[in-house]
Amino acid sequence: MPIRIPAGLPARDVLENEYIFVMDEQRAVKQDIRPLKIAILNLMPTKIVTETQLIRLLSNTPLQIELTLLQTASHRPSNTSAEHMETFYKNFEDVREARFDGLVITGAPVENLNFEDVDYWDELCAIMEWSRRNVYSTLHICWAAQAALYYHHKIEKHPLPEKMFGIFHHRSTDLRHPLLRGFDEEFVAPHSRHTEVKLEDVYACKALDVLAVSDEAGLYIAATHDCRRVYVTGHSEYDADTLAREYFRDVDRGLPIALPKNYFPNDDPAQTPKNVWRSHANLLFSNWLNYSVYQRTPFDLSEL
Repeated sequence: MPIRIPAGLPARDVLENEYIFVMDEQRAVKQDIRPLKIAILNLMPTKIVTETQLIRLLSNTPLQIELTLLQTASHRPSNTSAEHMETFYKNFEDVREARFDGLVITGAPVENLNFEDVDYWDELCAIMEWSRRNVYSTLHICWAAQAALYYHHKIEKHPLPEKMFGIFHHRSTDLRHPLLRGFDEEFVAPHSRHTEVKLEDVYACKALDVLAVSDEAGLYIAATHDCRRVYVTGHSEYDADTLAREYFRDVDRGLPIALPKNYFPNDDPAQTPKNVWRSHANLLFSNWLNYSVYQRTPFDLSEL
């Protein structure tokens, strides 16, 4: 949150050079406060787990949020009860005329399909197009980041020779960028995906800023210059045991799966993994809410 200081205070220049967000009294008295309207389009099969992970991160700021959970009408989940979906979720048609400060679109286990072969692709395209006019900033996660890079910027995804699976080291490429405020120069984050976007293709797109990369995992964070579309190719929202549950699930199914890298202590799946990415996950979501949404979205959403 911004620090309110007297107009003309000499400390302002020093603080701003250190990327501390300060606000003078004149601007502060003009600010109106209302709950941020945030929607989550949950495409993950484990709806309750995913919504809990995301709500945990979205709630870790002083900002009040009014949450709307969305599902696709063209695909019905098989791992979550119909009662839960009917009670807590809305369809796109229910909110088509609504406007939101922010939207989160999750990943989905459909990476090995061509985008056009996903049964809800047309509906997702309609939602992404709708978000241009009805949402101030959209945060896309994992497969949704690849889907949105393809839809908005014509950047293709490519199959990987083996699953990108584990905890990987990343470096921040622009610590002056609002989304990376408070980030270390190097940090770790989880990935769990079978496909990638080529880093050189993202660098070549003049509409995008590359903000965090990994020598092993490639692109992690990119955003449009105005931060109205943010792309995160990993899963910073994951709990400590999420990769373990994915690993043991595939082992039980007899599927070929390698140990997640840099995850189990001593690469021993009998040992309990630790969450070593939580602080940067919270920073990413709080920075998105504050700098990409709260500080930029109009008070009157009809002005979007």
